[in-house]
Amino acid sequence: GYRVSLQGNFFGHNHMYIAFPEYNPRKHIKLDPPLNIQSNVTASKCQIWWSVPWYLVEILQYELQYKEYSMSWEIALNKTLPSSLPQIEMEATELRSGIAYIARVRCKVSENEDSYHSQWSEWSQTTVFQRAGVPKLSEKILNTRTIQFFFIPLSFGTVLYLLWNCKLSQKASPALTFPRRLLSFSHSIICTMGILR
Repeated sequence: GYRVSLQGNFFGHNHMYIAFPEYNPRKHIKLDPPLNIQSNVTASKCQIWWSVPWYLVEILQYELQYKEYSMSWEIALNKTLPSSLPQIEMEATELRSGIAYIARVRCKVSENEDSYHSQWSEWSQTTVFQRAGVPKLSEKILNTRTIQFFFIPLSFGTVLYLLWNCKLSQKASPALTFPRRLLSFSHSIICTMGILR
């Protein structure tokens, strides 16, 4: 270790004060903040990652801070990460859909590390991310493609039903009955497909 002292001239006299009788630089480290913070959000997960020098990866711990973009950092949420890996994965349900978020991270030597001790670094640059809006249940069920997949088999089934009925019903004028039914059904199908477009 080292002895750190301060020397000064006060009222015409030189004085020396010992500030730290046993100073060990390894116990008083302040690291640079993490670099290249990035994010990616899927329907179920939010991933945030960053870079630190490779030789420090195993001895660092991190604190993530995030908030809604329009809010103040004073009310941001903090997460101290349990792992020394320079990344975090959060459930997308922790984020409100359609709202932009901003995050930053800082680091220090892990509490489990005996050889070194440090204070928190400054905060990193920020990354902005947003959870996509989740469609309502009715929108999921009643989208155009679902309706088309529903009506096409129904249309063929109805045509087969009409054909079968016309064969079974040997009425006075079967030649006239079937075209009328088919014409009426075709008109309803055309109208329905026109609405879907």
